[in-house]
Amino acid sequence: LLFLAISAFEVQPLSTEVQEGGVARFACKITANPPATVTWEVNRTTLPLVMDRITALPTGVLQIYGVEQKDAGNYRCVATTIANRRKSTEAVLSVIPASNFKPFHKPSIIAGPQNITACLHQTVILECVATGNPKPIISWSRLDHKSIDVFNTRVLGNGNLMISDVKVQHAGVYVCRATIPGTRNFTVAMATLTVLAPPSFVEWPESLTRPRAGTARFACQAEGNPAPKISWLKNGRRIHSNGRIKMYNSKLVINQIIPEDDAIYQCMAENSQGSILSRARLTVVMSEDRPSAPYNVHAETMSSSAILLAWERPLYNSDKVIAYSVHYMKAEGLNNEEYQVVIGNDTTHYIIDDLEPASNYTFYIVAYMPLGASQMSDHVTQHTLEDVPLRAPEISLTSRSPTDILISWLPIPAKYRRGQVVLYRLSFRLSTETKIQVLELPGTSDEYLLEGLRPDSVYLVRITAATRIGWGEASLWTSHRTPKATSVKAPKSPELRLEPMNCTTIAVQWQQDSEDTATIQGYKLYYKEEGQQENGPILLDASDLEYTVSGLGEYIKYFLTVL
Repeated sequence: LLFLAISAFEVQPLSTEVQEGGVARFACKITANPPATVTWEVNRTTLPLVMDRITALPTGVLQIYGVEQKDAGNYRCVATTIANRRKSTEAVLSVIPASNFKPFHKPSIIAGPQNITACLHQTVILECVATGNPKPIISWSRLDHKSIDVFNTRVLGNGNLMISDVKVQHAGVYVCRATIPGTRNFTVAMATLTVLAPPSFVEWPESLTRPRAGTARFACQAEGNPAPKISWLKNGRRIHSNGRIKMYNSKLVINQIIPEDDAIYQCMAENSQGSILSRARLTVVMSEDRPSAPYNVHAETMSSSAILLAWERPLYNSDKVIAYSVHYMKAEGLNNEEYQVVIGNDTTHYIIDDLEPASNYTFYIVAYMPLGASQMSDHVTQHTLEDVPLRAPEISLTSRSPTDILISWLPIPAKYRRGQVVLYRLSFRLSTETKIQVLELPGTSDEYLLEGLRPDSVYLVRITAATRIGWGEASLWTSHRTPKATSVKAPKSPELRLEPMNCTTIAVQWQQDSEDTATIQGYKLYYKEEGQQENGPILLDASDLEYTVSGLGEYIKYFLTVL
């Protein structure tokens, strides 16, 4: 059943004045089902598009380069479907005569590309219109420095990029650059192309044969955009985690297998673009003459990453044991992944040496015979020792006045903290001097204001964190120049509010302190992936109080700063 409909114009062309030789741009936007074809009229006559300097984009944009006096008139767009036809209001193009003197003008992008989300095989257009004198040349590149697909892209008009038959590899941040020929004067504008794609498997579950009371592990991974959600089914019915059956990340683990676990298991990956299934069989091998469980299991902490586990052989049928499996997982938190190590039957102790510092772990042992396995042993929990931090905190430096520097930092992520931070050590010096001043602060602090500094001077700052075990490595020196001593008061740093929009986009909003009387001329936004170099600055107007950062990596922690 197809409903034929067309909306009112969401965007209508606006009247404009353009100097002779300049660029005129009109835009209109309308929603229709099926999509409308947009054409243009000038003085209510169809606009001829045979001239190289006139481009009508399928998105509803009209661009006129090298405007001439004869281009003056009334312009409107016409949206047509198989059942409807709608005309926009008219916009007047006024052409101002050109003067004989044409001063140099730096390039300016008056209509840059916009962030766009597309499905596979669609066609997308990234617009880029620039002015300047001499006329700027427009070029395109990708922010990740990958080459642009020359087989599926072409330039429309004077610099618009059209990508046809969009594929996943086309996703990324595209950079439009307008350059004055023969000079280094250029400007850029960027936009993110997000490509939606249905799930596809990169790892499939494999059929398994396991003895009763053994452990079965199925792995399944899929890619797509949005990131697919993985769920598991048994004989077509959705599985829910319980004491024996656990699902974490994209794995399904069945412990202490029983005969009823013999079944077909399906991995289902789904997102807004579709779903797919992959299946595997679990065959359970029966044996009644099983050994009893290992007993007297005990653990001893060896270091910050190693625990010694020891046990006694089963009291019943221990002569039939061919191997032991050691199972361990973090004791705190929900849905933690369980790890398994299989060892021979000639030992009753094992050192697990890949653990995280300052963490509780739970262990148990299972004994195996050729066609069966014992029950689980009793569980034991043991704590690893602390260690020194593996890395220093990420620091940020700002000045509130010509004589101070505010040093702020974020907590070290748990896997690098390796215990509880009890102290921070700040070291700082003038870049022109070798004498280093040191401050120690409690582990609960997250900022410190250095005061009494020299105006218009470069200071170097670094930070070190310590657990009860000792000090970790210091951060690299970070430089910051204090403001010049003038009557102008520096504004305070705005308070940020971050909101993830999707897996690659973060919305940033900020509000200036109402009691801050300093004059704000604009903002600079910086962002960085944890442990990587900083990106920016992105220059924003004083009236801007929000910005959307897109084209980020999925499931990665980012740090953002607005000055």
